[in-house]
Order: sequence, then C-alpha cells, then structure tokens
Amino acid sequence: MNILIITQNEPFYLKNNFKYLLDILPKHYKIVGCVVTDASPFGRKENFLKKTLKTLKIFGTKFFIHYSLKYVHSKIFNNSLKSLLKKKSIPIIEINKSINSKESLELLRSFNPELLVSILGNQIFRKQLINLAPLGCINLHTALLPKYRGLMPSFWVLKNNEKYTGVSVFFVDEGIDSGPIIAQRKVKINEMTQQQLIQKTKKIGVELIVESINLIDKNKVKLKPNLDNNSTYFSFPERKDVKEFLKSGKKFF
Repeated sequence: MNILIITQNEPFYLKNNFKYLLDILPKHYKIVGCVVTDASPFGRKENFLKKTLKTLKIFGTKFFIHYSLKYVHSKIFNNSLKSLLKKKSIPIIEINKSINSKESLELLRSFNPELLVSILGNQIFRKQLINLAPLGCINLHTALLPKYRGLMPSFWVLKNNEKYTGVSVFFVDEGIDSGPIIAQRKVKINEMTQQQLIQKTKKIGVELIVESINLIDKNKVKLKPNLDNNSTYFSFPERKDVKEFLKSGKKFF
C-alpha cells in the first residue's frame, strides 16, 4: 500500500512520534511522500511574530519560556520532522498554495497514493482531496470523538476535570473531526500534566494509525458513528480559560 502523509512542521513532539510510526509500520507499507506545511497553532494567516506574541498573551511567561527554549533547541540540533524525513529518504512535499487547489491535487496525485493519512493537518480538506486516494483519507484526533472536536483537546479535557480522554482515528469528511470512526482507545488521565498527556495520547495515536491501516488493508474496518448530536466542539483557548486551568491546579508541564 502506498501511503501519503499530510502534516505540519511541529517542532516539539511530532518528530519522535513520526519516528515511532516508521518503527512500527509494517515494511510492506510504503510512505511515498509527506506534505509538510508550516506549523500554525493560530491558523495560517498570522505571521510568526503575531503567533509568538499571541502565545505569550494567552499562555503566560512560564509557558512561553518553556516552549521557546524547546523551539530553540530543536533549531540548534536540527531536531525537526524534515531532518528525519531526509534521513529516511522520504520525499518532502512542499505546497505553496491551498492543499485543495488544482495544482496541489495534481502534485499529490503524481505520487500515486492509495491512502492519505493526516497527522496535525492544518487545513480543511475538500471533497476532491478526500477522494484523491482510492482507500480514502484518515485522520488522528487525540480525544474520544464525538466529544472534544476541534483544537487542543488535551487542554480542554484537563480544564474540564475529565477523568478519561482518548484517541480516535477516523475517515475524513468535509466537516471538522466529524467522519466515521475506525479505531478508538480510552486513556485515564490521573494526575498527568498537559505535556505528559500530549506525549501519551500521541504515542497511542501512532499505534492506532497503524492499527487502522491494517484494518483498511484487510478490509476489516467496522465503522463507529461519529454523531453530531453527541458532539462537543472547542476552539483555541483564551486567556481567561488558561487562568481557570491554572487556578484549578492543572499544569502544562
């Protein structure tokens, strides 16, 4: 099976998770290319300076310094996803236009993918992209869908004092985290910090991606409905949300 991955150049967790994916993905599956867009926690329209100042304003000085140091470390030691892809001889696909544009679709189609896998994809996928590969397009979301659709579920489940969260892999449709579910796993939160929860759910997420690929390949998928009437949706937190998060005793790291 030819697999094409769509992701972003996230500097904190993604490289290790991608390396784990390569370690556990059966060798008869081939990653034919990887679309790597710029990291965009606040959307693609804001420049780097605006994103930096917004991070400081919303999350505070301690959070800002912690992740700034991690960012600088990743740059100094070339600890990026792109460096890993080059080492593993996986083609890096850079797209300057919308991923849904005619030019982008033609480029992706030239790699002859049979399955698209989205990990931290930061654009809404339209119908032509979703249907580009014959086996479809799957996405990883670190929450128990249909609950906690949207952004930063690790933050929101902690803020809302949930005892459990989870990981879901689903077929992408034109909604937001709304496609039918292929595989899920429940995760007990305990006293984890947000960083610990991110690390745990992303590692499990990689395992579920491989499980889902195997199910699709063997035509053994039993879809679970991702019902809108049972769903909740969360956008990016505001400063008041962060203050409530910290006041309740929750920690980022």
